[in-house]
Amino acid sequence: MAISNINAIINKDIHKVWDIVLAIDKYSIWRSDLIRTEVINDKQFVEYTKEGYATTFTVTMVDPYERWEFDIENSNMKGHWIGVFISKGNKTQIDLTENVIPKKWFMKPFVKFYLKKQQTQFVLDLKKVLEQ
Repeated sequence: MAISNINAIINKDIHKVWDIVLAIDKYSIWRSDLIRTEVINDKQFVEYTKEGYATTFTVTMVDPYERWEFDIENSNMKGHWIGVFISKGNKTQIDLTENVIPKKWFMKPFVKFYLKKQQTQFVLDLKKVLEQ
């Protein structure tokens, strides 16, 4: 099991941050790591990397403007993601945690590094789209 966490302050109010993060169908516009997303229903969506690799997300909790959680699964790993959103006036603190179990033993040493890289890129992309 690998756990990775990132905490960041976004220079926009919580409503703008929340609206961007939960607009899954628009991820390919601002996320540099994705080619497209497919919304299956209100509880499930699939992200496709630029290499065409698919990851399925199943939403397990939505507490508007506070918390968003989902299960993650692809051929290499499965796990859970928790996003906590805290209003700081005209700024927003985000606290993102991923807890993942690799499905292939040889991937175990690389999972935490991969998660940290993905989280860092997500935050950078989020800040960039909100600056526009």
